[in-house]
Amino acid sequence: MDGVSSQNPSAEPETVPRDPDEAPQFVLPLVVRIEKAAPPPRTDALETAARAVLTLLADERALGEGPWAQAVRDWQDARIRKVVRRARGAEWRRAQALPGITVSGKATEVRVYPPVPLDGWPKDLARLQVSGTDLDDPEPPSAPDRAEPVLWLSPDLDMSAGKAMAQAGHGAQLAWWELSDAQREEWRDANFPLTVRTAGPADWPTLTTSGLPVVRDAGFTEIAPGSCTVVADHPALRG
Repeated sequence: MDGVSSQNPSAEPETVPRDPDEAPQFVLPLVVRIEKAAPPPRTDALETAARAVLTLLADERALGEGPWAQAVRDWQDARIRKVVRRARGAEWRRAQALPGITVSGKATEVRVYPPVPLDGWPKDLARLQVSGTDLDDPEPPSAPDRAEPVLWLSPDLDMSAGKAMAQAGHGAQLAWWELSDAQREEWRDANFPLTVRTAGPADWPTLTTSGLPVVRDAGFTEIAPGSCTVVADHPALRG
């Protein structure tokens, strides 16, 4: 399980601030297709997961009075949790049949679903495994194009691919919240270009204090609470 404590800065203010831990807890399910004979590259999986989160946030069904909008609002009122599970073969076909959006990367397929209660997963998703999402890159990723958004991963943390996919999704979401409507539209119309890279150890302290959105993990799995996991380096947000 995964989570981030930052809340949606664009949400309407409340008379009495809500404690995110006291709100009903929801989770955003993501399922990555990992066929035994052809697992996707790690970086492509991370980038595809981040784009899947953005695709759902921008989908008309998740906005206004759309059929997913209330679930998205309830999810964003609490801890922003994302859980990545893996599927192959018949599991993937059953996952595809549930309401959601499939996003394809260069060699990765990720399906994202509207948020569900923490203890209310659809059975075809609940039976999927969380473990087993350890992936590798066949060769080192190229240097990122700084003209496009870069999600910088902490060089100090050893995260499974599933955990890192969720963290990349958190980073993309924090950047999305801080953009103007026009900037969001531009990013969406370009099909959410972005890269995910591990920051250099010497660069990480500067990135985390740069004023860019920083993901601080809630500590549900793998790493200590409050750990900085991702910096969302969107060109429109650079000082």
